[in-house]
Amino acid sequence: MEIRDKELHRITTTTLVYRPDFTYFITKRALHKNSHPGKWTIPGGGLTIDDYINTPQSEHGPNLWYGVLEKSLKREIKEEVGLEIGKYELLVDLTFIRPDAIPVICFSCFAPYISGDVRIDQDPEGDTIDFAWINLEEAKNYDLIDGVWDEIR
Repeated sequence: MEIRDKELHRITTTTLVYRPDFTYFITKRALHKNSHPGKWTIPGGGLTIDDYINTPQSEHGPNLWYGVLEKSLKREIKEEVGLEIGKYELLVDLTFIRPDAIPVICFSCFAPYISGDVRIDQDPEGDTIDFAWINLEEAKNYDLIDGVWDEIR
């Protein structure tokens, strides 16, 4: 596999949403996805320029924005599955190379469920095709992306 450009990376977030009863929210990736099609995972997605470009810049200088990671992960969870989440904490960061040779830097976080009824996009081009609230023991019964069970644990 040849990496396209040593300077080019995709930045993503995933968020392990949890409830007080120690259940965790997972989603099943669409079959058309470049990376891990059909596998169960923690929901998330990519940081886009829209996550900051049209918001107020920092008082510390032009072209400087704070809180972009939080804005991106909350947007992704709301868009993908319709849930509102609380304050996130960083769980782990990881990097992998997609099958199309794009390096991905992922900030995997966890955050409490606040509100919302789960909804997944019925569009055939959507990101998610199923979901489940599971406990740690039940997680073993799902075809999870490598490393996700450890993140839940």
